[in-house]
Amino acid sequence: MPTPSSAPPAHTPPSAPPPFALLANPVRDYAWGSTTAIPALTGTPPTGAPQAELWMGAHPSAPSVLDDGHGPRPLDRLIAEAPAQLLGPETVRRFGPRLPFLLKVLAADRALSLQVHPTRTQAEAGWAAEEARDVPLDAPDRVYRDRGHKPELICALGDFEALCGFRPAAATAVLFDRLAVPLIAPWAAALRRLPAAEVLPALLRHVLEVARPGAGDLAAVTAALQRTAADGGPFAEACAGYARAAADHPGDPGLVAALLLNHVRLRAGQALSLDAGVPHAYLRGVGVELMANSDNVLRCGLTAKHVDVDGLLAVTAFRTGEPAVLTARTPDDGGTPDGAHTPGGGIEEQFPSPAAEFRLSRLRPTAVPVRVDLADAPQILLCTAGRARLRAPGGAGLDLPPGRSAYLRPGAGPVRLTGPGAELFRATVGG
Repeated sequence: MPTPSSAPPAHTPPSAPPPFALLANPVRDYAWGSTTAIPALTGTPPTGAPQAELWMGAHPSAPSVLDDGHGPRPLDRLIAEAPAQLLGPETVRRFGPRLPFLLKVLAADRALSLQVHPTRTQAEAGWAAEEARDVPLDAPDRVYRDRGHKPELICALGDFEALCGFRPAAATAVLFDRLAVPLIAPWAAALRRLPAAEVLPALLRHVLEVARPGAGDLAAVTAALQRTAADGGPFAEACAGYARAAADHPGDPGLVAALLLNHVRLRAGQALSLDAGVPHAYLRGVGVELMANSDNVLRCGLTAKHVDVDGLLAVTAFRTGEPAVLTARTPDDGGTPDGAHTPGGGIEEQFPSPAAEFRLSRLRPTAVPVRVDLADAPQILLCTAGRARLRAPGGAGLDLPPGRSAYLRPGAGPVRLTGPGAELFRATVGG
């Protein structure tokens, strides 16, 4: 019989990993980015270079880094090794072994390119066609980088300026009359006389491919925009926005395409949902953006990158109308399915979106803990103001100051969230 000193030690089962982990997130330094906005959010010193987007997710070109207890590693690799554990079986069944969404903070000081995203069917066909032609994935004229579609939603963190969707044709005709520039004046009559779905693609092709207006033509448009902005009236604010875009991209024929779109100003907490086929561009401001995890973009101006006119016209939805500006909604039952239960513990507001790949909500906890359920779906929590704290049932805790985010793995049980005065955004899979 062994003595106490020689008895084997009792087996201690390994402790379960905490249900959440801090993310280290890459910053993309595109030329249109702000030099100060992302550093101000994250509390890091500005580098002097533009910092356009803070990425949170597992996109292979710039994945977040997560420490799962075995050292920091890229999130896409961790998911590839253990998809069921990090995504949940139901997410894997629906979307395969990849995180279906990408969360960003976008900070624009200059106009982004005017662009459209394809449907899933169009993306599959475009990908197959470019693969059949052996177009390299990194070729500058490659359009389809993957097989996916790219619905997206952006919520403003402050004053945010964008272009979104084709303006009603009659209003665009009035604007063209007001500008009185030979390059575009003849199209006003066509917009009044013919269906918009017939005139708009012809106008885009004429400007981007046939006419290719010279510097003098575009300078005349810009001067007319500046004059109309200074004169006041119903188009003043929009024309000021178009003029700034022209200054950001001098000599770009996409300026005329921009004139066809609604000019939109969002206040903090307001959002836009962008489905396939809707032309859009972000001009100025900081926002939280959530999208399906795809790179497929067809550009139609305000860019030095490749513009595929035929491809653009094939995927664009030539519908006119004013865009819907969204505000988040609080569910009647005080919580969301598989979400954050908030009675007495703060408010969770969800932004409506038809996308299956993602759901975005905003959380404002109080001193009473909010219970965040970890159902069979991954989640990312991003703090944009104040300071929040996550606590697991076993006692592990994690602080989230502004600009930091955490990955919440599925199925590990509820965690508690506190943070009076804090604001957080929660990204997860759509219903």
